Amino acid sequence: MTKAELISQMAEDAEMTKTAAAKALEAFTGAVKDALKKGEKVTLVGFGTFSVSKRKARKGRNPRTGKEIKIPAKNVPKFTPGKAFKDAV
Repeated sequence: MTKAELISQMAEDAEMTKTAAAKALEAFTGAVKDALKKGEKVTLVGFGTFSVSKRKARKGRNPRTGKEIKIPAKNVPKFTPGKAFKDAV
């Protein structure tokens, strides 16, 4: 499903315009991004939890040359589905 298809489905299910559904989706994704930037978790009961996970620095290999490279540590977004969501899928 693409973003446009998701917006269309949201508009149909919530009986609103596509413009309003697009604004709602943008507001949701923006709020999740802002919370994760602050290091907070976003939990939607029955759906899942968005959180930030810290990935350690590690050594890797350049597949083209075979030379060893250092991969720096960084924070990555993570989604853990809730039980109801897993059961529905």
